[in-house]
Amino acid sequence: MKLNIRAFALASAIIWGVGLFVLTWWVIAFEGSSDAPTAIGKLYRGYTFTPLGSVIGLVWGFFDALVGCALFALLYNWLVGQFAPKAPKQSA
Repeated sequence: MKLNIRAFALASAIIWGVGLFVLTWWVIAFEGSSDAPTAIGKLYRGYTFTPLGSVIGLVWGFFDALVGCALFALLYNWLVGQFAPKAPKQSA
């Protein structure tokens, strides 16, 4: 079964972007805002545990997952096409 590339990429991008946004607000709620560097902040420029950083993380995360999951779906569909068993041809 092949993946719908657009649907898979968009769904993954929304989940990752919103997830990072919610996670940031979760940390802000329990530990407060912080401009300290984070591991994700080294990957996503401008991301910090601040309200502005949560929006920056949402945008970076959305586009990162959109591209990454679209490439994953393309590779998956190609591999399925290469290695899936072929249905036997039926004669009429």
